[in-house]
Amino acid sequence: MKTKMSLWGSLQRYFLAGVLTVIPVLVTWFLVDFFLDLLRSFGEPVVRFVSNSVQPVLPGISAWLTRPWFQAILAVILVVSLLILAGWLATLYIGRRFLGFFDSLMHRVPMVRSIYGSVKKLLDVIQTRPEGVQRVVLIDFPSPEMKTLGLVTRTMEDENTGQKLATVYVPTTPNPTSGYLEIVPVENLTSTDWTFDEAMAFIISGGASGPETMVFDKVSGEESEEKETAREESRIGPRK
Repeated sequence: MKTKMSLWGSLQRYFLAGVLTVIPVLVTWFLVDFFLDLLRSFGEPVVRFVSNSVQPVLPGISAWLTRPWFQAILAVILVVSLLILAGWLATLYIGRRFLGFFDSLMHRVPMVRSIYGSVKKLLDVIQTRPEGVQRVVLIDFPSPEMKTLGLVTRTMEDENTGQKLATVYVPTTPNPTSGYLEIVPVENLTSTDWTFDEAMAFIISGGASGPETMVFDKVSGEESEEKETAREESRIGPRK
């Protein structure tokens, strides 16, 4: 009886260990497969058009182009190449002029302008640090004794009192694309010295991955700025 119980306990431990081993692989594969499928869906119509165009002239090459796996590979390569080209053109004068024209055009289309403008502003916010506060902060939730991680997207002022406020996006775990928005007085924020990447790793992993230390109590803005500067210098050397 003890032997059977011991065997059953071992099987349970092995099963749990197997689940914990496979889940990260499955999640990674799901995300990669989703991204590749997205790229393929954009590039596949072009590859299919090219295949149909060269079929009368080059039937041998067309036979390869009609294979689904070959079309998928070409579609991904095509879209990645176009993204790299778009990034390069965006750094040039003519590219910036074209993007400016495209932005103005998108902002004139009803419905589209609200979605396009909101997404663009969000991406711009992620790449720039909000004025006067740290990007990654802690806010009191659901009680003053507990805190949750948030990302400051902008600051504003109370029209009646002049109090400085911060809009804080609070991502959910393990999917940071969903969450909720909080408007918090700046003095109630707990600043951290975490980078955006460290915050994302912490959220996605459910707290398992992240820096060894964190600031749980509030510190002043100047003190937090000094800590962030010292941390950057330890990584890349003193600023000249």
